[in-house]
This record gives sequence, structure tokens and C-alpha cells, in this order.
Amino acid sequence: MCGLCGEIRFDDKPIDLAALAAINDHMAPRGPDGRGLFQQGALALGHRRLSIIDLSTHAGQPMVDNALGLSVAFNGCIYNYQSLRDELIGKGYRFFSHGDTEVVLKAFHAWGERCVERFHGMFAFAVAERDSGRLTLVRDRLGIKPLYIADIPGGLRFASSLPALLAGGGMDTDLDPVALHYYMHFHSVVPAPHSIVRGVRKLPPASIRVIEPNGRAREHGYWEPRFEALPEDAGRSEQDWQALVLEALRTAVDRRLVADVDVGVLLSGGLDSSLIVGLLAEQGQTGLNTFSVGFETVGSEVGDEFQYSDIIARHYDTKHHKIQVDSKAKLLPNLPGCVRAMAEPMVSHDVIGFYLLSQEVAKHVKVVQSGQGADEVFGGYHWYPPMVGSTDPLGDYARAFRDREHAEYCQAVHPRFHGADHSLEFIRAHFAQPGAEAPVDKALRIDQSIMLVDDPVKRVDNMTMAWGLEARVPFLDHELVELAARVPDALKLADGGKGILKAIGRKVIPPEVIDRPKGYFPVPALKYLRGEVLEMVRGVVTSQRARERGLFQSDYVERLLAAPDEHITPLRGSKLWQVALLNLWLGEHGL
Repeated sequence: MCGLCGEIRFDDKPIDLAALAAINDHMAPRGPDGRGLFQQGALALGHRRLSIIDLSTHAGQPMVDNALGLSVAFNGCIYNYQSLRDELIGKGYRFFSHGDTEVVLKAFHAWGERCVERFHGMFAFAVAERDSGRLTLVRDRLGIKPLYIADIPGGLRFASSLPALLAGGGMDTDLDPVALHYYMHFHSVVPAPHSIVRGVRKLPPASIRVIEPNGRAREHGYWEPRFEALPEDAGRSEQDWQALVLEALRTAVDRRLVADVDVGVLLSGGLDSSLIVGLLAEQGQTGLNTFSVGFETVGSEVGDEFQYSDIIARHYDTKHHKIQVDSKAKLLPNLPGCVRAMAEPMVSHDVIGFYLLSQEVAKHVKVVQSGQGADEVFGGYHWYPPMVGSTDPLGDYARAFRDREHAEYCQAVHPRFHGADHSLEFIRAHFAQPGAEAPVDKALRIDQSIMLVDDPVKRVDNMTMAWGLEARVPFLDHELVELAARVPDALKLADGGKGILKAIGRKVIPPEVIDRPKGYFPVPALKYLRGEVLEMVRGVVTSQRARERGLFQSDYVERLLAAPDEHITPLRGSKLWQVALLNLWLGEHGL
């Protein structure tokens, strides 16, 4: 796990190496173990390294192979790099390192951009070709690793983080009006290619962009799951599906042990993370480091799930670390650092939880496995069952998922941001695409390919990388995702959701963590704003700087402040926190 950046010029002006160095330095937390810059003509690459595989300097980046005329900056992990390395050696390639970065470089030379079809892993990378001057940018199938792109006069820059690009200057930093609509309707999710900043775009997941020296570019996708059965699926029993999913999940967890350092687990105490611990124990892992975080109770809302994580920790005799966070002592003082670590503003209450948890985890290990993605892949959310047989998929999904109606949005934001209902039109267009015909499959697909990428996945990447910690997500193994898309919806939605995972879980882990109310990563203080937290929020949304930005209408803000507990979104988020967080993020990044 690392941070990458770069610049390509389309005119006769030199690369701004000072700006590129500033971008690279901004990503130091993503890669505290090494840094590098490499320039060749109108192309330059930068890199910050977190050493996980091949800890030697031979695997340093940007990596240059003069014999092949290629250089690469790579972020992520290719879990099957060893078998690919053997295959490339068989084709005559010689290696000077023992890690996955050089495998990416030589695979690109051997198979071109289609090399990504052979990769199992999470990745974003940039390959510069010496002889042609061509630049290729790639992002993994599920968007686990980020890649932001900004046009600048006469060229283009890219980086693993939007704030890093801001450090280089030279781009349009106004708020993107379409992105603001997404932010306020999709609980801060801004689907690619948009970002919250108008001058910055995101390379979509499963995408390849090839940029020529003259600035011409082409972009295409290379993967998408199909929500339809294969001929060999005909006649499969429920037990057959369970066996297939369990084997695929075993493989996904095992793949994510590839490292030259210890691998721990973020253990919430829920089904998903508990399954990971159980499968690791099944494979012979002992003395596993597991980590949980909890907050104080607010009203009737309990702020931790330690009673469940303790069950798993005792059952498997893990080295369990519980982090208890007092909102007054730790949440508020650490909030600015958490907001600065956000590539884009993220309103989910548990972002600060991941931030503080990662700070503690990084003291013990450099790699963790995490259970993100299971709900989106295996149908764990409450809005999926009503979609079955829906005669109005668009309306049913929008009513359950969107934070507010467009009419309320127009009451909330300055009139200059009024316009089309971009969020509803986005859902409509996505639901109309082929490959997911059943209404529930349309919902599962948009959540997997869009909402997951820029909420839980981005949250985990940003908050772990703020402390130089690599998070791996076995439920987003692309082969497991492809298999899950074929599993009959009835099996996924059974037993209150994630039925097939629960059935598998009963074969692997203690049932107490399965047969329980569905939980989440709670931070009640950011949902029910009271006391010092509410006063902090009040100061933010009524500040002179917030008034100068003029994003939100004052009467709407006052309405939220008067009764914050009464303004909760359908997905149980605070509308007031949503307004405050955007102002906090803009302020922390000088916008």
C-alpha cells in the first residue's frame, strides 16, 4: 500500500518538479518507508512507499526498467504475483526484485494493458513508456485503490489523494455543483468521474485510461459482474451454493495473507469480520492480532459491540485490542486530523472510529483484513427485500436510499446550485444498463459498483492510510463478487439478509455473533449531536467562513440547529452533521 502521483505535459514547458514534490510529500502518511521521483522527458512519476512485500530497496519506486523502456508507480497489492512472476520468468523475463511491483511492470510489457485481467488484488498504477511517451493509468475492479486526476494548463496530474493534488496547485478548486447534489443525496458519495472539487476527476473502478503525448486520451472499462446465472448453475441446491461461496471466501481470505509482515484483523464483532477470523484460524493462524473500537452510549444508542467481539477473541484466543473512545477526550481533538485524512468529505459516523482504530492498530501491525463489502455483495441491507418484484425499482430504491428529496435540497443550498435532480437521474441511468434485470439486482449492482466504492471502501482506505496501515478486503475479491452475483437472490436475502453467509457462518464461527440484531460501527455522538459536539458544529455552520462560502441557506441551517435529532436521514445519518462536515473539510483544505 502506498501513494503515487505524476505529471504529463502536452506542451513544451518543463515538468513542475516542485509541485510534484509537494504532492508526493503530502502523501507521506500513505508511505512512510520511502519516497521517490523520476522524470523522463514530458513524463514524471512520484511515489511514497509502505513496505509490505520485498522490504528491500530493490522494490523501491518509481521503478524503472531501462531494458524494457518502462517505469511504474504502483499502489496496492497483487496477491497472485508469485505465480505471475513464475510465468513471466518462463517467458524469458529476468527480475531484480522479489515483490509485486516489478511483476506489474513486466506483465504490462508482456501482455499490454490487458495484464490487469490476470491480476488478483487491489491496485492503482501508472505506467510511463519511454519510447512512445505514452502514459497508462489503471484502477482495480472494485475501486479499492483510489486515483484522482486533474487537468492543469498544458498538462495533467494524478495522485492517490485529492488533497495531495491541491498541494500542487494550478487547478480549478470550486465546488462541483453536480457533486454537491450527489453529496447531499447519497450520504456524501460522489460517483466517478466527478469529485467534490470541479477541477479534479476520479478514474472509475475497473477502468484504463491511455494518454498520448499530444493529450489525446481513450478510456474503457475492463470488468463488470453479470447478475445472471450461468448454464452450469442450473439445478444447484442451496447446499451446493453454500459450498461454492465458502470455498471462494476461504480463497479470498487466504490470498490476503500474502505479505512479508504480520497480518491482523479489524474485528467489529459482526458476522463479516468474525468469519474472517474464523477462516484464518481454520487455516492454522495462531496468535492473531484483532482490534475493536467503541464509543460511549448516547441516550439509548449503545456505542460499542465489545460483547460480540469478545466472544470471537476468546473463542479463537486472539491477541485482542479494545480501543474505548471518549468523545470529549479523543473524538473532538482528533476530528481535524480525521477530516484532513479524507480524500473527499465523508459523513459516515464511523469514519472517526476507523481513524482512531487505525492509529492504534498501526502500533502493532502494518496489514489488516477487514469485513467491508459483505452487505453490498451478499444483500445485507434493509432496502433489498422490498426491491424483490418491485414494479417501481427507481422509486423504491430512491425512497429508501436518498438522504432527502430534491425539493428539500433546493431549500438547503444556495439557489446557484439549484437545477436538475442529478441524483435521481444517475440512479435511473444506472438501473437502465443491461446485466442486472431483476430490481433487487439493480440495487445490488449500483451499491457494489458505485455506493460501496466512495463510502465504506474509501473510508477504510483513507483512514488506515492516514497511519501507514494497509487494509485488505476479502469480501471484495473479484471472483467472490462474480460468484455472489450469480447466487439466487432468495439465498442472499434469506434470514433477514446475507442468508447464505449466515448459513456458512454457522459452520465456522460461534452462533452468538450470527443470531443477533444487525449492528454497525456506531459513533452516536455524531448522529445525535449534543453538548460540546453540538456546540462545535454550531460554530462551524454559523462561522464567518461558512457564511462567505454561501453553500447553504441560513434558514435551513437554523432549522437543523433548532432540533438536530429530528433531522435524521432514512439511513440514520444526521443532516446537520452532513452540512457541518462539508464546511469542516473545505476549511481543513483551505478551500
